[in-house]
Amino acid sequence: MPAQKGKDLLLKAADGEGGFTTVAGLRARQIAFNAETVDVTHAESAGRWRELLEGAGVRRASISGSGIFKDAASDALVRQTFFDGAIRDWQVVVPDFGTVAGPFQLTSLEYRGDHAAEVTFDLSLESAGALAFTAL
Repeated sequence: MPAQKGKDLLLKAADGEGGFTTVAGLRARQIAFNAETVDVTHAESAGRWRELLEGAGVRRASISGSGIFKDAASDALVRQTFFDGAIRDWQVVVPDFGTVAGPFQLTSLEYRGDHAAEVTFDLSLESAGALAFTAL
């Protein structure tokens, strides 16, 4: 995969009407995938090397981003999702790679503002179910 523009990585939230809307003006965003391991090492493991049980660990994805809200609608969508504690479908579009989609819970929403600058926000999402990947 050749170098990509960071601005092309998009975070989209389900809009409640069957579609998705790009969330605000994200200036930085990240998605991380993790899988826990299940250690099944025993006294007779070859050379006493650790052995792991394939496919047994819990998998999860975390999304974080920061930026500015482009309009009142995107601000309201994210804010209401947080206050409702709702699990909503989200999409992360990675250019020339694909789209990761599935249910996430908004676990952190922070606002900040400097005296001579715009109000910005930071958000964090944690996967809340099975995710799907669609290659581009």
